[in-house]
Amino acid sequence: MSSATHFEKAGVFLSKPIALLVVLIYLVQAVLLISLVRDKYELHRIIDYQRQRMAEMEEKLKILQVIEDFQIGFTDDEKRDLAGVIFDESAKYGYDPLLVMAVILTESSFTKGQVSENGALGVMQLMPSVGTELASRSGLASDGAPALFDPVTNVRLGTLHLFEQILKFRDVKKGIIAYNVGETRLRERLRDNRPLPKRFFQTIWQNYTMLKEKYDI
Repeated sequence: MSSATHFEKAGVFLSKPIALLVVLIYLVQAVLLISLVRDKYELHRIIDYQRQRMAEMEEKLKILQVIEDFQIGFTDDEKRDLAGVIFDESAKYGYDPLLVMAVILTESSFTKGQVSENGALGVMQLMPSVGTELASRSGLASDGAPALFDPVTNVRLGTLHLFEQILKFRDVKKGIIAYNVGETRLRERLRDNRPLPKRFFQTIWQNYTMLKEKYDI
């Protein structure tokens, strides 16, 4: 008896056309399965992206609410721009947005065009010399005082300045104090073992705590 007859009796003998058809069906099923898996993955990616976008939008709206509650003199467009840059720069440097807003609240009370007695400018109260130096290093365009009165530019430079001070002193508290009194003066105090100034940091911390309790960001 031939081997073909054995296969026929076992019920497993297939003609070439049928075998090709079976293989084709298998391949089609495999392609469809791969396509379904890919589509499912893409759907999950889109859903995750949309969730992230919604979370970002909610946070920006909360930041905007803080600005609305405290700001003085800004237009609606400037408020939205300010909320956007606070969100973006906080994400870039790993800040809690409320900390940035506590600094702004302490420095300028969210008042447009603020100028201090010693010549610091804008919402984060930067000295023109500091702003110009930061702008030249970071690649941000700056034409001196006018640029620092722009809230977006001011926050970008101010958050960078604060970040650099925190890195230099490897301490958030000292970085915040250096932001206020200057790096040189703080180093002199540390070198001479003199007490650190407390008022600015304490005010920022009080404002931060207040914002944290009032706004869930």
